[in-house]
Amino acid sequence: MNYAELTEIIRSVEGASDFFTVGYSLLSQPIYASHVGSYAGRQVIVQCAIHAREYITALLGVELTKYAAEHSFGGGAYFIYNVDPDGIRLVLDGDAFVSCDKTREYLRSVNGSDDYSLYKANANGVDLNTNFNADWGSGGQNRRCPAPESFIGYYPMSEREVNVLADFTKSISPYATISYHTKGEVIYYGFKGQNENSLAGDEAIAYRLSAVTGYTPLLTRNSAGGYKDWCIRNFDIPSFTIEVAPSEAAHPVGEEYLEEITERNKNVLAALLS
Repeated sequence: MNYAELTEIIRSVEGASDFFTVGYSLLSQPIYASHVGSYAGRQVIVQCAIHAREYITALLGVELTKYAAEHSFGGGAYFIYNVDPDGIRLVLDGDAFVSCDKTREYLRSVNGSDDYSLYKANANGVDLNTNFNADWGSGGQNRRCPAPESFIGYYPMSEREVNVLADFTKSISPYATISYHTKGEVIYYGFKGQNENSLAGDEAIAYRLSAVTGYTPLLTRNSAGGYKDWCIRNFDIPSFTIEVAPSEAAHPVGEEYLEEITERNKNVLAALLS
């Protein structure tokens, strides 16, 4: 699959009541989103592919949109399919699409080669899911220099894609958020400093999500700066990171897993909003 094929699948999603561009990446590529379900009642944001090599979650988002359009889940959901379009395109197409020679040279120096198949970051070499202002820079695996993964950026909220997602979240004021990642078949919930009642509520929801997916609920530890963390810290709303595909799957997780992970996640919205 190349990036043009992926975006065609996203742009052709069936069942969405509204399809739109939520913003643009550092290299001016569109970040696509849609709404499904009712605009009345509780709204959920489901964000996918914030890590480049995890583009399988963009395809998962498309499949879940189609499923949600045909099944009642008690509210509405905004799917953001490709939070890191520049990084995804590097993984799928390489760096030939980058028009600036200096940018291309920079990316190769960050990556260490012209093989981007394991790249997680954006076009600045920043891991977007470590750049949010929620105990930024305190994660156990954080890096302080540009890298294919785990670089937190030079300051919190420095990246365009992070601000696109943050601004959209503020505009929606969602009841809850789901972040899809690969891999591990776990559901991360909670964040340090969260009040006891809120944490207990999130834990209860995580176990509901576990019941429909078969994934293991885990309390977040030794991690910071993620979208989930930022949502909990800033809005005190239920927010979860769901790692799909088994641990033994190779990165990037291939399309052969799509049917299985769709089946396991198809009732997540209903369980979240029940």
